[in-house]
Amino acid sequence: MRIRGLTILFGSAWLACRAVAGDASPTEVVVTASKRAEARLDVPASITRLDADEIRLLGASHASEALNRVAGVMIQRGSGQESLTAIRSPVLSGPGACGAFLLLEDGMPLRPVGSCNVNQLFEANTGQAESMEVIRGPGTALYGANAVHAIVNVVSPTIDELAAARVGFEAGSFGLRRVQFRGATGGNDAGTGAWGSFARDDGYREASPVDDGKLNLLHQRRWRGGDLRLRLAGSVLNQETAGFVRGFDAYRDPALARSNPNPEAFRDAWSTRASASWSADAGCAGCTTDLRVMLRRSQMEFLQHFLLGKPLERNGQDSLSASALLARPWGDGDRLRWRTGLDLEVADSWLQELQAGPTLEGSPAARAIRPAGRHYDYAVSAATGAGFASLDWRLGAQLVAAASLRVDATRYDYDNRMRDGNTAEDGTPCGFGGCLYSRPADRRDRFINLTPRLALTWSASDTDRAYVAATRGFRPPEATELYRLQRQQRVAELDSERLGSVELGWRRDTPRQAWSLAAYAMAKSNVILRDADAFNVGNGRTTHRGIEYEYRLDLAQRWRLSAAGSYARHRYDFTRSVEGGETIQRGRDVDTAPRHLHRVALAWRAAARWEGELELQHVGAYFADAANLARYPGHTLANLRLAWTPVATLRTTLRVTNLADRAYADRADFAQGDWRYFPGRGRSAFLEVEYLRP
Repeated sequence: MRIRGLTILFGSAWLACRAVAGDASPTEVVVTASKRAEARLDVPASITRLDADEIRLLGASHASEALNRVAGVMIQRGSGQESLTAIRSPVLSGPGACGAFLLLEDGMPLRPVGSCNVNQLFEANTGQAESMEVIRGPGTALYGANAVHAIVNVVSPTIDELAAARVGFEAGSFGLRRVQFRGATGGNDAGTGAWGSFARDDGYREASPVDDGKLNLLHQRRWRGGDLRLRLAGSVLNQETAGFVRGFDAYRDPALARSNPNPEAFRDAWSTRASASWSADAGCAGCTTDLRVMLRRSQMEFLQHFLLGKPLERNGQDSLSASALLARPWGDGDRLRWRTGLDLEVADSWLQELQAGPTLEGSPAARAIRPAGRHYDYAVSAATGAGFASLDWRLGAQLVAAASLRVDATRYDYDNRMRDGNTAEDGTPCGFGGCLYSRPADRRDRFINLTPRLALTWSASDTDRAYVAATRGFRPPEATELYRLQRQQRVAELDSERLGSVELGWRRDTPRQAWSLAAYAMAKSNVILRDADAFNVGNGRTTHRGIEYEYRLDLAQRWRLSAAGSYARHRYDFTRSVEGGETIQRGRDVDTAPRHLHRVALAWRAAARWEGELELQHVGAYFADAANLARYPGHTLANLRLAWTPVATLRTTLRVTNLADRAYADRADFAQGDWRYFPGRGRSAFLEVEYLRP
């Protein structure tokens, strides 16, 4: 479906809203922006919430199926549970990609500062979340490092929400089998619950099966006048990975699309998180006391099949984070409210890269600089401390100003467990200028960042808000960017990436209709990339401009029309030759940055028995290389979901993705003079049967 068709549908919904009455107070509540429940209408930021009913109907087996419903979001699905993310940004990959998005579970980061994984969404139980919230653009003062382009928060259910126990069995195309369960005893005042999901997917492509398991436990009770929640979360992933298929339009060839050029590739990973949170309202309007602590551990092993020599990487991290938040009114009334807090984190991480045998691919020079043995073996101890304060000032009956300031300090202590420099493991020098892999000497690095935020909110009516916000986000360099160097580079002189943002928004919310419109301009500095000498450098700059919309209209008692989308330009603001023989030119589009992302859906519900949705998703054309010479044409997909509850104890759901069986690429890339793709799945059907406890 072309953009014009999407525009007509959205325009029709816009005109229809004029005939819709109802100005009741909004009821949609979010928790991510301030770590407390508040009306979405009053948040001066672009925030979207996917609720439990929506997530349940989706039955997503990959986080992209849910998050791609949000305006300005494109999660590219890789092999198995792998993914690459774009939220108010191009799709970020390679050096500089990690850490641009802050991924949270119940308001706490999934990973410590400096130890992210571009695929780390697979560690969270997104398919069984009670809700998922996305803040587009830099985060509020409550969040520091990595809240650059967006925040994604996976919100777990409470005991009362788990009380509706159920177990479901699902089977479908390409050998998918999945069992899910949830249940609880007691209530929010004192109760224990569990939910989990275990899936086997034989894979759309040859020799690419995936085993994916997630388990969550919760104990919740009232304690000392507040809500205490003890959580335990775990995930296990074992997948055989399928690599790129190569050649122009290879994804259109059915045989190539189902093939796997890298049957030897794999990814095995596990993660655990134990957390405790306590919050209380302190008995006054706008008062909040919030304390949180989390222990995290994860490990991963995967074959880097995309590199010559195909070295094996092992990595892991152990970390502890704690946060405290206090919010109170200033004096009598609600004219002034202040908020202050403290975040602390310590982490130990490690990484090893080992090549089992000699490099057999490539030219003699390429083989000579990639010796067998260990390439890297290092550990990093990290510590982060942060403090923040904010003030909300009601200037009148309709105008509220908010100002905040946060300071973060991060220190890395790096320990190289091998010989310094770029020799082979035993100290033997490589020909052709030295070995590819370079190991810095032990060192210590520090990063200090200030992130201010200013916002004004105008209440045009009980159902309308306009806002303007100026925000800064940042991320320190990742450990791999500082210490996993190449060729003759001995020290990576990198600073924190920083992004400044200005946003204007208007939001309307009534029981029958809701819409939001936002325009933003962002500039990013100290962008980390790998230059033509394979050095990690941090002097890149990019600009980001866009308009986003979200719309919902209840056409009648049973029908709902919704739409979401964005038009954006993400451009280079510097000129430089980079790795792979490409040259970045100021003013050109960043590669893998579609200007158009749109979604429209028609949903239907008949009492408690029937529920359904027909959805169209459009990804616009984008350049697949930095020179803007190779262009992927984009695609439009249709999805259908139908749920039937014939009796109170039984629910069946049919899901059909890529209904028209379109050939498309989840990811298109042009590198080293050739096209390469992750082919998207063909038409797929899945049937789930759930038993519901009466």
